[in-house]
Amino acid sequence: MLKAGSKVGVFIVDDSAVVRQVVSEVLGGDPGMEVVGVASDPIFALDKMNKRWPDVIVLDIEMPRMDGITFLKKIMAERPTPVVICSSLTEKGAETTMEALAAGAIGVVTKPGIGVRRFLMEDSAAELVHAVKAAASARVRRSNGSAPAAVQVAPKLNADAILPKAEHALKQTTERIIAIGTSTGGTQALEVVLTGLPRTAPGIVVVQHMPEKFTASFAARLNSLCQIEVREAQNNDRVVPGRALIAPGGRHMLLKRSGAQYYVEVVDGPLVNRHRPSVDVLFRSVAKFAGKNAMGVIMTGMGDDGARGLKEMHDAGAYTVAQDEASSVVYGMPKEAVKLGATDRSLALGQISGEIVRFA
Repeated sequence: MLKAGSKVGVFIVDDSAVVRQVVSEVLGGDPGMEVVGVASDPIFALDKMNKRWPDVIVLDIEMPRMDGITFLKKIMAERPTPVVICSSLTEKGAETTMEALAAGAIGVVTKPGIGVRRFLMEDSAAELVHAVKAAASARVRRSNGSAPAAVQVAPKLNADAILPKAEHALKQTTERIIAIGTSTGGTQALEVVLTGLPRTAPGIVVVQHMPEKFTASFAARLNSLCQIEVREAQNNDRVVPGRALIAPGGRHMLLKRSGAQYYVEVVDGPLVNRHRPSVDVLFRSVAKFAGKNAMGVIMTGMGDDGARGLKEMHDAGAYTVAQDEASSVVYGMPKEAVKLGATDRSLALGQISGEIVRFA
């Protein structure tokens, strides 16, 4: 575990010299981080890392001599270390990234394919810093198998930027709704929860912090594993029993209601709590349109996105649950929700799907 006050030591493994330069510039510009080494492939990386083992590894997937997936599995089996995947925005890249997350990677960031200056001006730089910091605080478990520029941090907006807080939640509701929010470590956690649900489970809406274009592959992978249908949400998709809709990366998702039917609205908008999609935005909309007919679940993740939204759900009469500390990869979001008094219960990851069934 990283000592308080010490810098996060990061090692970058990527066969592109440009990517190594960009990522080094971004991470080296943060006062809380130090780039302790770079390598063009895993073979070179292992030799260097054995001399000074990093706190976090930023890893490409497609590389010569040893691919990133093989390297990741070796690391997680022999010396578990938080790994952030740096992946390209291609269909093949997204599919391989899902395999990496299933193998134990903590998070994913999009591969910089542009110059350093432009990258530093975009949200991507802040997302990279956030992902590495989240990984540094994660619990990882052994598996089987010139001066650098500082990142400019945008103002931290809340859910007011997308929709106003409801004065009164709807009293008359129809079908039960499950709203889930998660971040770092959430891909594995969601797999545990959603694969444990029967086809008759209530309609589910999910925000998992993930970059644009990766959520479609993530949803497709879950759909292949689950009894329920899982898909990336599109605007006006209905929320019905036996279906889970995952907010697309780069866009906010809100629950809406028309008569007796629930549906989702997928919208653009500013970052909320420095995320898009934001859990707070989803949870606020659920508080407003489902009220006491909803169950809210906040799971592993760094930061506090979702804590205030879950409190709004709780105050509107919803049943609210947090993942407990022992089973969370990062006990950040659930911890903040508990501190706010937003939760009715804290449960181990393996208990959450059963609790959803009981609520239904």
